[in-house]
Amino acid sequence: MKKLYTIIAISTAVIAFSQKPLDKVEPAFWWKGMKNPELQILVYGKDIANNEVELSDGVQVKNIQKVENPNYVFVTVNTNEINVPKFKINIKNGKKNIGSYTYELKEKMPNSANRESFTSKDVMYLIMPDRFANGDEKNDSSPNLTEKANRSLPNGRHGGDLRGIINNLDYIQNLGATSVWLTPVNEDNEKVYSYHGYAQTDLYKIDGRYGTNEEYRELSQKLNKRNMMLVMDYVTNHWGISHWMIKDLPTKDWIHLFSDEEKGFKRSNYKTTTQFDTNASEVDKKVALDGWFDTTMPDINQKNPLVLKYLIQNAIWWIEYAELGGFRVDTYPYNDKEAMAKWAKAITDEYPKFNIVGETWLNTAAYISAWQKGSKTGEAANYNSNLPSVMDFMLYGDMPKALKEKEGWDTGMNRIYNSLASDFLYPDINNVMVFFENHDTERWNEIFNNDPKAYKLGLTLISTVRGIPQIYYGSEVGMRGDKNKGGDADIRRDFPGGWKSDKQNAFQTSAQTPEQKEFYEFTQKLLNWRKGKEVIHSGKTKNFVPQNNVFVYFRYNEKESVMVVLNNNEKEETLDLKHFAESLNGFSKGKDVISDKEVSLQNSLKIPAKTSIIIELK
Repeated sequence: MKKLYTIIAISTAVIAFSQKPLDKVEPAFWWKGMKNPELQILVYGKDIANNEVELSDGVQVKNIQKVENPNYVFVTVNTNEINVPKFKINIKNGKKNIGSYTYELKEKMPNSANRESFTSKDVMYLIMPDRFANGDEKNDSSPNLTEKANRSLPNGRHGGDLRGIINNLDYIQNLGATSVWLTPVNEDNEKVYSYHGYAQTDLYKIDGRYGTNEEYRELSQKLNKRNMMLVMDYVTNHWGISHWMIKDLPTKDWIHLFSDEEKGFKRSNYKTTTQFDTNASEVDKKVALDGWFDTTMPDINQKNPLVLKYLIQNAIWWIEYAELGGFRVDTYPYNDKEAMAKWAKAITDEYPKFNIVGETWLNTAAYISAWQKGSKTGEAANYNSNLPSVMDFMLYGDMPKALKEKEGWDTGMNRIYNSLASDFLYPDINNVMVFFENHDTERWNEIFNNDPKAYKLGLTLISTVRGIPQIYYGSEVGMRGDKNKGGDADIRRDFPGGWKSDKQNAFQTSAQTPEQKEFYEFTQKLLNWRKGKEVIHSGKTKNFVPQNNVFVYFRYNEKESVMVVLNNNEKEETLDLKHFAESLNGFSKGKDVISDKEVSLQNSLKIPAKTSIIIELK
């Protein structure tokens, strides 16, 4: 291991660092009044552990932990016992003070612990910031960051930023979205392919090509003023190889290294089903969980208590600092599941209403539901994740197949029915995320050749079934991209109008093409209707087994009832309404949500080919 440590260029002996006694302090500041008053402060500087650490103003040190790398000291204090707003961290060599840092304990925002978070009332709009809109051309490149802007490179930096998102909040709000999920915007200083942000190199700093920490908080605050919220894409599983702590590891076990492989790298086998497979081999489980996502993404060891505390505090810091409304956590099942249960609990203990949705990319409801807090399937494996929300990858996987197939015993719309019939496995079915695409998947409009009928069927489904619908930027104006031919870059195209040089601006409805308008107007009408519909947010569901490739279900509560019909046939279908008598009892008419026209529900109902209809029953 010692030889390996040197080979991968992370030994302190082979790296030149600043000679200042104190280079970094993380977190840079904290808040009084946290439920957990214990604060672990990372203090970093050349050979800092060879000196003494003292705190001013009578502040008592609960614990000082030195590790194998002398450039680190971890100082733990009890914030409930600190009665001053600021104190100094002094580095002393004997009686000589060779460095100091003024540490501040801020006041929390009023009622911060009870902040609202995203729920099934919301629609989440997913943005890849580099590809959305360039609001500040001056930050397209940075002298302090390696990769420079080059819009001609599909996998290069294109210049989209936080200011571009702020400038287009009217567009997002008018569309009907109520929360905004950004792919990671923390610094990602890799040499190439850094725009996606998943190889972060500083967890406390917004990437300068997106803007500043202050602009990130400004975006969140402006969303909050609109009764919207910002959701951070949080990555616990891996960091970038260029992260300053990866270059100078505090401990050898801060990351997972494989002694039998060159430079300690072994790629994950991506088989996270091993997490709950009671018969899984240890070697397969280890490679799945400890293997790296890529050569530039070292796998973080959450079992290390210092690492876990660092990740917990960093997450809480961003919630408090940026006034966040939730987390989406990347590659959730690739982490150590016991450590992540502690991570999720620490956050939700501090913020009881705070929602966290994990990227649980598995194929069946049994596996996915096991990751949700309070799951009986998880309990069967002696596990409780404490994770409030999961992503419904089963429904995601079944949707395109269902719409492309003819009806069979388990094909066509029966796929959708069978997927929803697994809802009993989830402890909180309203708190699952439903979607038909995201930044990692094929574009829905590519799969269906930009057919607005297929888009309307898909959007109707995710907007009216249980859960939290998530849509991906640009699909509402017909954007497409071929992942199979063009790779990830093609499903992450620039939004038309986000750059001054763009020939057309789809952010302006008056400038949209007729094709774009059809996508946009349907999306806007449906999502804005959904905002005020408690029956959709939390109502019960009644499914009717699909017939002739037509799926009908009802959402209902004591006050309202809504009928949803999805006709996946190439021809018009006539429904015999007697079949739905148990849900139509007492209703003779309704209103088509999209057209606002009255619909008779006396005997039969005609549904055009490849069409969805949402009927508010009266």
